Amino acid sequence: MTLKHHNPGARMSEAVIHGDTVYLSGQVGNPDADLATQTQDCLDKIDRILSEVGSSKSKAVRVVIWLADMADFAAMNAVYDAWIDPACPPTRACGEAKLATPKHLVEFTVVAAL
Repeated sequence: MTLKHHNPGARMSEAVIHGDTVYLSGQVGNPDADLATQTQDCLDKIDRILSEVGSSKSKAVRVVIWLADMADFAAMNAVYDAWIDPACPPTRACGEAKLATPKHLVEFTVVAAL
């Protein structure tokens, strides 16, 4: 099988398609925004990328969420729960990590079917 790189850049692609699966790179929001806005920014980017490659959040099979501070877990979940398709919830993991900059509060990676 061949790989298809979606919006490739010098360092990474926004997504890579292998067979009937799409792998999204880590998505972050506006670093000057609060946690809820950063979360929504991430989810909006995910929706856009999935749409561009012919998929959608209802086809997500795995979501990994990194929070800079697990104290933000409930606030992130409030936004995530409003976004996710309750009929098709993906597998999910959430952990705490030091992100790219101190202002980044959340990052999402997604794997989805096409």
